Amino acid sequence: MPLDASALPSIGRHRLPNRVILAPMAGVTDRPFRQLCRRLGAGLVVGEMVTSDPSLWHTRKSRLRMDHAGEPGPRAVQIAGGDAAMLAEAARLNADQGAEIIDINMGCPAKKVCNKAAGSALLRDERLVAEILDAVVAAVDVPVTLKIRTGWCDASRNGERIARLAEDAGIQALAVHGRTREQRYSGYAEYDTIAAIKAAVSIPVFANGDIDSPEKAARVLDYTGADAVMVGRGAQGNPWLFAEIDHYLSHGQRLAAPSTTQRREVMLDHLATLHAFYGEHMGVRIARKHLGWYLARHAPDPDAVKTLRARFNGLESPQAQQHFVDQLFRHPADMRPMTSKGISAA
Repeated sequence: MPLDASALPSIGRHRLPNRVILAPMAGVTDRPFRQLCRRLGAGLVVGEMVTSDPSLWHTRKSRLRMDHAGEPGPRAVQIAGGDAAMLAEAARLNADQGAEIIDINMGCPAKKVCNKAAGSALLRDERLVAEILDAVVAAVDVPVTLKIRTGWCDASRNGERIARLAEDAGIQALAVHGRTREQRYSGYAEYDTIAAIKAAVSIPVFANGDIDSPEKAARVLDYTGADAVMVGRGAQGNPWLFAEIDHYLSHGQRLAAPSTTQRREVMLDHLATLHAFYGEHMGVRIARKHLGWYLARHAPDPDAVKTLRARFNGLESPQAQQHFVDQLFRHPADMRPMTSKGISAA
């Protein structure tokens, strides 16, 4: 049954146009991908995680992660760290540079993040969580949001307590990934904890984890009562998912799949923006993982995908990569002819 479109979620003064949000993903949600997902229906996009240590912002990686030039608002920046004062200063500096929403990362399960007592490692220290939230909210005039997991492990699912701390501190919205840190991305997301968190607080709650289809998004929203879904890995190689979910939530029907022409144009445009944003050397390399995701989503033959990925990964210029993708679509019909025989690597 279509959801009521009259009560779309807000983050502070920012009313979202729909209930589908692009999750922040390190190494994925760069400016080219954010702009693409927003154009294809994402109601909000969140940038890659940025360290709270300003002394590291001079690196090329950090500068690119903080580049929001030309993006429509609201521009959401995610910061990560384990020191309240440093996070507060990072929030101030990002707001001064144009961030309109500051998101605090307490959900990243990566060892290199958790080993620095940041990301989801913070969930083990509720006193420090409260200190960080209070400091960051007090430091900026823009809305502050928080992304968490359900807890550190099965024996410590403290998401409800963290959610109440967040609301008390003035956090404006909360995204919850339905796994513990111990699970990382294994197994399946659970939504009971997200439903309990939604029932415990009055701020908007965004359900995250394994949202990979319009039907799944609708079921999760119905089950949890969440205000929106946050899509992460489900959008890799499938940026059309945002419009598909939004259409399904609004009309109760599936949106027609993108045509062969639409897929071709989006993939070529994505490659071009990656090459322009990163430069030829880095852009060619970053394009390889995105093309691999597109192939995995839209080519029906796993053996062909493996062959095509290997050939694409051997290409060393933007022109060769563009030609490769153009060749994929010489014969449409759901990319069935995408075999190594039909592709020129020139």
